[in-house]
Amino acid sequence: MGTQIRAARDEDWDGIWPIVQEVLAEGTAYTYDPAMTEEQAKGKWLQPEPWRTLVAVEEAGGGAGPRAAGQQHVLGAATFGPNQAGPGSHVSNANFIVARDTRGGGVGTALVEATLEQAKEAGFTAMQFNAVTETNPAVQLYLRLGFEIIGTVPGAFIHPEHGPVGLHVMHRPL
Repeated sequence: MGTQIRAARDEDWDGIWPIVQEVLAEGTAYTYDPAMTEEQAKGKWLQPEPWRTLVAVEEAGGGAGPRAAGQQHVLGAATFGPNQAGPGSHVSNANFIVARDTRGGGVGTALVEATLEQAKEAGFTAMQFNAVTETNPAVQLYLRLGFEIIGTVPGAFIHPEHGPVGLHVMHRPL
């Protein structure tokens, strides 16, 4: 058993959706509407080309149901594509989610690294994040992987514990 990063398939949605639901319930990282429906979330995470979605999966070790031997369990997902249309389409944007019970175990790092590599292979010249909450622990990961904070919009996100916090714009050449 090990973590594998691969292109998402339609059947992966049943593993991605519970992670999206965790993120929505936490309300600490994304500017998603907490009332986002499954259909809306699927449209965001499984977008058509030129967007691509990756999943981090591990082989299940046995048992019945979704963790039966030979089944893959989704640990996290990433999606990337053009940050803007037309003359801005050479810069990628990306989104990442990791299941709560696997955070801090390297899944996020593996997803970001794979996304950076695939975005470069797809012809993007940079990656930009438009709204990273300054309280998000992933900020440290992004900085470690070469992103820079190029600006912060003060108080642009209402955090459920910290109140108004800034949203970083982050950038990294590919």
